[in-house]
Amino acid sequence: MNNLTSALSTLTQPPSDPRRERRLAGSVVARATLTHAERDEMYGLLEAYFDGTCRARFETDLGEKESVIMLRDVESGRIQGFSTSMRIASCIDGQEVVAFFSGDTIIAREYWGDTLLSRLWSRTIFAEADLILADSRATRVYWFLICSGYRTWRFLPVFFREFYPNPKAPTPPHIQRILKTLGRQKFGDQFLTDSGIVRLHPATPLRAGVAEVTEQRLRDSRVAFFNKMNPGHADGDELACLTEVSRSNLTRAGERMVGVHVIIG
Repeated sequence: MNNLTSALSTLTQPPSDPRRERRLAGSVVARATLTHAERDEMYGLLEAYFDGTCRARFETDLGEKESVIMLRDVESGRIQGFSTSMRIASCIDGQEVVAFFSGDTIIAREYWGDTLLSRLWSRTIFAEADLILADSRATRVYWFLICSGYRTWRFLPVFFREFYPNPKAPTPPHIQRILKTLGRQKFGDQFLTDSGIVRLHPATPLRAGVAEVTEQRLRDSRVAFFNKMNPGHADGDELACLTEVSRSNLTRAGERMVGVHVIIG
């Protein structure tokens, strides 16, 4: 299987729309190349939006990741967003599975609405999936994520045709088995098999005012579904989700987000 760590630093994305008052530039870097100063900035950003965090836990979580999508303000160069990622490999029902797991992910409020993180993440993951499938066409590739906020979960219905849990269809048995296997493999007894919830010890809920589910937001059927599936989100419960990384699984919006093929190496 391809190891992309050495090539990650070559993946960059130009600044977002120059007409915006604030602009971001993005890159994908190997976790091992992060400097202490960069980790300081990343933790400071995470701490600003999540309760219950601590530096030791952040470093432990970061240490298992393989790559980081980094967003910097074009003018100041300061980190204003990031998302960490790792692969989880398993054999489930005789099928080889590779899941890209998204770890800590945050973008500063001033840049909410900017799509650079989504574009860079999707183009990177689909390029990596292409390399995996070039080695083994029989392997199934998935995005495995956990969501404590509805903003993250809403990426699924916007960009993917099939994803689970899904408000339009029950989760198929084979997807349930994949979710349960990955959940137990990654989180052990913190993964609650019956509900599909990850209850971290200690919990790290979003700070008050960041992404609260108000009565007005519940009028959005997607937010209401997320709230139903993860009623403890305000306390830091995370909903385990899965979608296949396949171009045939993309919505029109997803196709625009992925865009052209990214060539690595």
